[in-house]
Amino acid sequence: MDARFLGIDDLAEVPSVAVVVDVMRAFTVAAWAFGQGAEKIVLAGSLDEALALKARHPDWVALKDGPAAPGFDTVNSPGLLRSMDLGGRTVVQKTTAGTVGALAVKDAPLVLCAGFVVAEATARLLRTRRSGSITFVVTGEGGQADEDLACAQYIARRVTEADTDPAEFLRRAAESRAASELAQGVRQGVHPDDVALCLEIDRFPFAMVATSEGPLMVLRPHAMPALTDENPA
Repeated sequence: MDARFLGIDDLAEVPSVAVVVDVMRAFTVAAWAFGQGAEKIVLAGSLDEALALKARHPDWVALKDGPAAPGFDTVNSPGLLRSMDLGGRTVVQKTTAGTVGALAVKDAPLVLCAGFVVAEATARLLRTRRSGSITFVVTGEGGQADEDLACAQYIARRVTEADTDPAEFLRRAAESRAASELAQGVRQGVHPDDVALCLEIDRFPFAMVATSEGPLMVLRPHAMPALTDENPA
């Protein structure tokens, strides 16, 4: 497998397979939204688009980075989202890095969105597709965010080495600038448990697949069957 690790601005061509990684916090939040029962997540290209979608669909749940704002139901925090009942709901998500990265590769034949909480399910889906080339989009800090790079490298390793230990990758993420800023309250719209929730390995048993549905980029969970002796990793 040929794995490439690129920032959003480094994407010069449409990849055949793209794994968009945002650990702190977009795709941890997305996974929690599905865990709380959300049916789908619409990835908005701008705050105005998110608000317009919310205006047309008042029952949708709109969330964004940073502090609470008029028109939005909540913020991009797994600690806050985990107390919400999202059964059957549609979520509209707009973030600084994660949603931007997903929209940058929207024309790729396969787009997965990932964090540590869905790492193994993501790796298993990639193994089933047997792709020769995978582009990991490291969304944070212009492609330099170590929590995103560590997660991307861990997933890439798990694709070919199913017994890879996550400990060192999680340590790097825990020592990243993003983790420090969240823990110290530098960023707004933060719950005290956000860092720990972002570093939970394989909390959820699904991968997350983004596809174009009409004019919208929509993220949905992709359940992976349980491993058995007849269905090894």
